[in-house]
Amino acid sequence: MGTVAVIDFETTGLSPDMGDRATEVAVVVVDGGKIVERYQSLMNAGARIPSFIEALTGISNAMIRKAPPAAEVMGALAEFVGDVPLVAHNASFDSKFLDAEWRRIGWRRQQEFACSMLLARRIYPAAPDHKLGTLVRHLGLP
Repeated sequence: MGTVAVIDFETTGLSPDMGDRATEVAVVVVDGGKIVERYQSLMNAGARIPSFIEALTGISNAMIRKAPPAAEVMGALAEFVGDVPLVAHNASFDSKFLDAEWRRIGWRRQQEFACSMLLARRIYPAAPDHKLGTLVRHLGLP
């Protein structure tokens, strides 16, 4: 297995096309099946977090007010991942936010984006659903 960057966003909603913004990004770089690097940051995109999103993610407006600007975080993220292939669980969601936030800083994704959820649906069709928590329980993972 080669090197991949597994990425996850928390956001103010479901669609950057509807004005939603990223509030947190976390990435682990996996090489040979081992985590070799990590990056995580809250980010202040100047967008209010709705109460139902705060309840879901635990990220509050007060936390975001103290976070670095989104442009700073997304620039650091671009440097961190470089051209390493990306993986996300529900990549269509994460890739939309990554691409939208990178566009804001004049950056464009060059690498491929794989979806672990689509893969799990093919490999584990009998799983009750394909949420990460469900898959962990279904497969007996620690």
